Amino acid sequence: METARLKELIELMDRNQLEELEVVEGDTRIRLRKKPERSAEVVSMTTIPAMSVPGAVPVDAAASAGKSDPEPVLDESNMVRSPMVGTFYRSPGPGVEAFVETGDQVEEGQVLCIVEAMKVMNEVKADRSGTIASVLIDDGSPVEFGQLLFSFS
Repeated sequence: METARLKELIELMDRNQLEELEVVEGDTRIRLRKKPERSAEVVSMTTIPAMSVPGAVPVDAAASAGKSDPEPVLDESNMVRSPMVGTFYRSPGPGVEAFVETGDQVEEGQVLCIVEAMKVMNEVKADRSGTIASVLIDDGSPVEFGQLLFSFS
């Protein structure tokens, strides 16, 4: 079989998102199979340095707005942030109980949620033991890198 014909078959597989293709032409039999993709990677969440977060109000702006009771300042060290851009899921599947709820006691390394990115389910794990004070994102919502997901009390 000619190299040009093999290239055509490979392009056909890519265009149609085929994992395997077998072609028989006379006495010639060709089987093409894509290498399986790597399994989902596990991502351990670590504290990300302070950065600008969409919707966050700087402390100076809140104070200068003339409010008598400024919004409480969030303790960034007690937050869990998204390690990537993706979609936030509170449970491992539809109709399944959430990994954690507000008030739950969690251990370091326990899965808190999943952030799906490019069809890969990435577990976000607790980087400390403690109690979940609040879940800051709705299930199925898109998240940005560094966006706040959970707070610990």
